[in-house]
Amino acid sequence: MALEPLRGDREFRRVRQQGVALRDPLFTLRVIDYRPRYGEAWRPSAIIGIVVAKKTLRRAVDRNRARRRVREALRTLPGGLPPCRAVLMPNPGVLTVPFSELQAALARVLSQVPGRVGRKGGGQGGNRRPASPVPASVTLQERPGGET
Repeated sequence: MALEPLRGDREFRRVRQQGVALRDPLFTLRVIDYRPRYGEAWRPSAIIGIVVAKKTLRRAVDRNRARRRVREALRTLPGGLPPCRAVLMPNPGVLTVPFSELQAALARVLSQVPGRVGRKGGGQGGNRRPASPVPASVTLQERPGGET
């Protein structure tokens, strides 16, 4: 399965707000299910953004090296990638661990990603109608004239 980059602030924000966090000592992965971008055909693929904060790795050289190692590990993963949108945040250990261990950790975490990842906490937003202000337990009562 092809690896595409996550693009735009809107996609990153959606994954961070609605995604399920899968943690490993080497990285944190936030995942939501795959949906095509506006105007695209349904082509299930892995759309992954790699974010390395300055707080995690101070030097730009280290941040770039971490990004490159993770991207290559994802690209050459033996089992392939599940269709999803994800944000991967590597920890400093990504730089020192052997490449095969990094691939094994990614494979282990990605095996937990089902084809469709559910929303956590029931979610908010979307195209759902708000709950009715009248409780369901309230029933219609007859009026004195026999009318309802």
